[in-house]
Amino acid sequence: MSDPKKPGRKLEAAALGYLRGVDKAPKVIARGKGTIAETILARAEEHGIPVERDPDLLECLAPLEVGESIPVEAYRAVATILAFLYRQNGID
Repeated sequence: MSDPKKPGRKLEAAALGYLRGVDKAPKVIARGKGTIAETILARAEEHGIPVERDPDLLECLAPLEVGESIPVEAYRAVATILAFLYRQNGID
C-alpha cells in the first residue's frame, strides 16, 4: 500500500488469495487506487484479514491484473507473509 500522506500519491492496495493444493502461486484477487483501495482495506479489516504494508511488494503487484499469479520476484516476500499468517492461525 502506498503512503497517501505523500504529495501526489494516491492510496494503493492489492489483495492476494491462495488455495493450497489448487493454486500454483498466490493470485491477485483485488487491486486498486483511491476509493477502491480504501474499500479493499475496509473489507480486510471487517473480516479480520491482516494487512501488510510493503511498498516494494505493492510495486511488484500493482501492474498485475485480477486473477493473475504473482511473479517469481515476489515469491520470497509473499512466502514470508504467508508463513507468518499460517503460524498465527495454527496452520502447518
